[in-house]
Amino acid sequence: MNKPYYAVIFTNRQTDVLEGYDEMADAMEQLAKKQPGYIGFESARSELGIAISYWETLEDIKNWKANLDHLGAQSQGKNKWYAWYKVRICKVEREYEFNNLK
Repeated sequence: MNKPYYAVIFTNRQTDVLEGYDEMADAMEQLAKKQPGYIGFESARSELGIAISYWETLEDIKNWKANLDHLGAQSQGKNKWYAWYKVRICKVEREYEFNNLK
């Protein structure tokens, strides 16, 4: 990835009401992939969920946050699926990795 770029880190705890969550999460991931400036997505869940999306610019993030379908999903998340969440936006200036996958 070209640097710098931006990471939106969405950390959350879910409620006990999860009906429709997986479908909406999949739909939002597919929609995000079509947005200008989208780079990628990673997520993990145990008791705490962490989803990270990567974007070329802060303007791209702003536009994604304002997407009407995404706004609808955010509203449902607040009303049904999330007991708590926090969003962090970070500038990635450097990265490195280890890869021993075969």
